[in-house]
Amino acid sequence: MFMKKYAITVNDQNTIEIEKEQVNNLDMIQQPDGTYHLLYENESYRIKVLEQDAGNKHLKLLVNGQAYHLKIEDEYDQLVRQLGLEVVNTQKVNEIKAPMPGLVLEVNVEVGQTIAKGDPLLILEAMKMENVIKSAGDGVVEEILIEKGAAVEKGALLIKLA
Repeated sequence: MFMKKYAITVNDQNTIEIEKEQVNNLDMIQQPDGTYHLLYENESYRIKVLEQDAGNKHLKLLVNGQAYHLKIEDEYDQLVRQLGLEVVNTQKVNEIKAPMPGLVLEVNVEVGQTIAKGDPLLILEAMKMENVIKSAGDGVVEEILIEKGAAVEKGALLIKLA
């Protein structure tokens, strides 16, 4: 049975849990200027949505003049977190290896260069096809172990990252 609660993290510090039923029963009215008026526990709040990212369940609100960043988890998000199945957004890569035997046609990076996931690192020709080898994560080029025109075997270390 899933929890019927939202876990709301405010400003990456405090997490509050609120029942879904409580959210559905909030006394909140949208105003003509796009802001919201909320009555909660005999207190009045004026809320303006500054930013909204529905896909990632993030909100930035201005509540009575004070800015708040909210990260909202529904019961499925909470279950995924409890099971340790979160997806890591960025990953650090230490080595770039040849995915196949081939000939290095071009090296697109230099020692000391900062790279991000998806950046093209080199072009490897294999079976008369040019394959762009891209970074699988973020890092800084520490050492380039191949040069243009070199033949490499599958699994050969091509580039070391720091």
